[in-house]
Amino acid sequence: MGGEAMNIPAGDGGGQGTKRQRLAMELRRLRDLAGISGRDLAHRIGISQSKVSRIESGTVIPSLPQVTAWAEAVGASDQTRAWLTDTTEAAFTEVHTWRDALQGQAHLQDDIRDQEDQAKIVRVFQPTLIPGLLQTAEYARRIFSLFDPPYSDGDLAMAIAGRLQRQLALYEESRRFEFLITEAALRCRPGPLKLLVAQLDRIASLSTLENISVGLIPHNREAVVCPPHGFIVYESDGSAGDTFVEVETTHVRLTANNAEDIAIYQRQWSLLSETAVFNDEAREFLATLSADLRATAQ
Repeated sequence: MGGEAMNIPAGDGGGQGTKRQRLAMELRRLRDLAGISGRDLAHRIGISQSKVSRIESGTVIPSLPQVTAWAEAVGASDQTRAWLTDTTEAAFTEVHTWRDALQGQAHLQDDIRDQEDQAKIVRVFQPTLIPGLLQTAEYARRIFSLFDPPYSDGDLAMAIAGRLQRQLALYEESRRFEFLITEAALRCRPGPLKLLVAQLDRIASLSTLENISVGLIPHNREAVVCPPHGFIVYESDGSAGDTFVEVETTHVRLTANNAEDIAIYQRQWSLLSETAVFNDEAREFLATLSADLRATAQ
């Protein structure tokens, strides 16, 4: 690539935005230097063209596997690849606020879908709410309506539509989705009881798909681990380099790319699975819970 490494940005002083923007600027510069269009690059590394644009604008921080593929596609030098790796890892060790992530876009459902589309296996642990991929439209609307700061009416409708669009992936037999949901999450009621009953019915229905595993953790099971937040493990092909974890809190999203950090969440997933009920036992649990809710409403 002729002297492209000569223009690598100097040290990264400053905050999160500085690291993110310098990474974005370098990725854009390398693509331009290679004479590759955004559409062509997106095809080569397996992401959407809109995701390429968001990465180059600094709105989205790419995963390390995506940066590695980007560097390969543009023929970056070893020195440049090392800089890209270091900068990406540094960016992902910082806190990413929802406020920053939402700059320039109405919602994050498209970004999340891009991440899910890259994964062969998605594992979701949720202790407080029904996972977005399993939500009914009305449940999703109620949850989005509780966000702080609130969505505008137009953005709310777009967010709901984006979440429902993500759910189409559940019906792709080549993809696998695994869920662990606590009883507390199942009982969370963002609306009337009939809303929750309909939501439980949907979970029971989706749990019959061959590529979906739904594990439910009843209140009466002795805890073996107590994660303070829900988390999502994304695996592309099972190798460490293609796996990362996201943890969502009230005001920030954390991403773990480090193998040792990922291993912590994988151990927690295994321990949580030991306390869960699956398959027919899980559907019986949902039916019992639904019956209890209906009795409460009478």
